Amino acid sequence: MTSAFRTLTVPLDAETFPGGLPSFLVRDDVLCWTRREAGLVGFGEVARFTATGPERFLEADIWWRHLVLEADVTDSVRCPGTGPVAFGSFAFSKVSTHRSRLIVPEIVVGVRDGRSWLTQLTFDDGELTQAGALATLERWLSGAEDADALAADASGAVLSVGDRPGGGMTVEPVADVVPKLETGSLSEQDWMAAVSAGVAEIRTGKLEKLVLARDIVATLPDGVNAAEILRQLAVRYRECWTYGVDGLVGSTPEMLIQVEGRTAQARVLAGTLDRRDADGMAGSPLEFAERVLAGSEKQRHEHEIAIQSLTTQLAPFSEAMNAHSEPFILELPNVWHLASDVKAELTEVEGHVPTCLALINALHPTAAVCGTPTSVAGALIRKLEHMDRGPYAGPVGWLDAAGNGEWGIALRGAVIEAPDTVRLYAGCGIVEGSHPEAELAETWAKFRPMLESLGIKS
Repeated sequence: MTSAFRTLTVPLDAETFPGGLPSFLVRDDVLCWTRREAGLVGFGEVARFTATGPERFLEADIWWRHLVLEADVTDSVRCPGTGPVAFGSFAFSKVSTHRSRLIVPEIVVGVRDGRSWLTQLTFDDGELTQAGALATLERWLSGAEDADALAADASGAVLSVGDRPGGGMTVEPVADVVPKLETGSLSEQDWMAAVSAGVAEIRTGKLEKLVLARDIVATLPDGVNAAEILRQLAVRYRECWTYGVDGLVGSTPEMLIQVEGRTAQARVLAGTLDRRDADGMAGSPLEFAERVLAGSEKQRHEHEIAIQSLTTQLAPFSEAMNAHSEPFILELPNVWHLASDVKAELTEVEGHVPTCLALINALHPTAAVCGTPTSVAGALIRKLEHMDRGPYAGPVGWLDAAGNGEWGIALRGAVIEAPDTVRLYAGCGIVEGSHPEAELAETWAKFRPMLESLGIKS
């Protein structure tokens, strides 16, 4: 007989980790969702749910609600992200073979609005105590230190073979081995041809917008250090949400849906400009971005399509909604975006406030990552991209037992496929005025955060 699901949440002294949550990104198997030193970091796994197909969000929602319904919860902090928590990553496509997942960690560190906490989650019968939770956290953190020590020992063993001063044999240092970068499913020329084909379809009137993605594969002879990738992203891209779930890593600027009580919020992006394009231009860089993005009919049209896609799907769940009448310029280290924030007060549907997974089921995929109409765009994506996006551009984030959650769109990210191999993804919104060469250049601007975090110059 399975024991009951139990959780204990206790306050944590934030002064013991002045670097915020990024200071806990020390293991390659860490689960994380962080922004501006706040968020959630998880270690271990006590339960997992996986699903494929068009009902994956609703099936996950049913599993989670059943799991937490009779959970024994002790929570002295009581804020979004305390108590039972699961991290999740979902496939972009309803026809993908990639398994969407919810993962319940063994231990979670949370930071929010100046408060910090520790949650232990278990199915064991033993007593849950603050001392026990702290000991469990220490066990996971000390395990990371042990792994670092083993790596250092291994490095020393390589150096002792003969490339130390005075050694008889010259061995090229591992650090000098150059990472290899290769195109993925389509070559650059083939992908640009796909963009041209997409523009031709748009001109027939079958659809207004299409989002086409491409992949590249990086091979790192030194091996992939997921924890270092996440630390780099969390520090460089503080205005984005850095995520790590089961080998999916990245830092997204786009919030699909954030739910706190009855309030739902989203950040919609469409319209991109590489910051390198401002080099040598007159005026300040931000003035250049406003002129090129906000002053572009093509960029404004693409952005308006994305906003309408979200608000139309969110409306049936809302009793009030507001969005920026004018998009703002979101400034990131690699690019500028046209961005809009949407806020909605949720209404009861069939007697209860919709859960974040129910909202995701209605919202995904948005025009920002698929196109419009989504059914036409989705079919064309499958025809032109020649790849399964897997979790790329799918929802990624967390949820708690109270219905709160934060779910971004898995952009500016990659999937770690092997100890030395990472597959990176980037996509562009294609409209009638799109040019293949410019869209290709935009993908390289969007690859840059991951390439930098891997130590690869772009």
